Amino acid sequence: MSTPPQLSLSRRDVLKLGAGSATSMVIPTVVAEAQGNTAGARAPVTAEVAFEVNGKPRTLQLDTRVTLLDALREHLHLTGTKKGCDHGQCGACTVLVDGRRINACLTLAVMHPGAKITTIEGLGAPDKLHPMQAAFVKHDGYQCGYCTPGQICSAVAVLQEVRDNIPSHVTDDLGARATLSADEIRERMSGNICRCGAYSNIVEAIEDVGGTRA
Repeated sequence: MSTPPQLSLSRRDVLKLGAGSATSMVIPTVVAEAQGNTAGARAPVTAEVAFEVNGKPRTLQLDTRVTLLDALREHLHLTGTKKGCDHGQCGACTVLVDGRRINACLTLAVMHPGAKITTIEGLGAPDKLHPMQAAFVKHDGYQCGYCTPGQICSAVAVLQEVRDNIPSHVTDDLGARATLSADEIRERMSGNICRCGAYSNIVEAIEDVGGTRA
């Protein structure tokens, strides 16, 4: 049995191996370089991804590490979707992908070929607001407005989840139809943080659009 080659890694190589989200791309290269074999070691840096954004087909040539959030903001210039924490903790980057809400900062753009993506710009326009946008204005569901695009996209998805009878963590009876109570709204919207504290107004706006506000 042949003896496996011994790797001689420098401190810099070790640091490369722990370089966050790029680790999966760096490790094969570092190991190959340490073995003295660099031919074909690097994975492709870019890839083409085609998807539908706000009803329009878009094709981008992207670094495979680019997040969906950065693809939307930096490459398509759809800056309504906000970068808040960039760690999936605040919900400011919420968009709809094939009708389901996701944190755009936590997913790579190349993971969504053929997807139908809707950002806040695709929900409505100033002269033709989406009902949820109009409700946020009516009920003053925002203050600084930074989290508002993500809040609205998430709220639209919440109503669809209820229509699809998808339960939440506070749903009492999993055999019954899902309801749009205030407790359900607060639980389903808990991933969207409003640092200004407009939560009660946001609940009122969602109840209004959902037809449950007295």
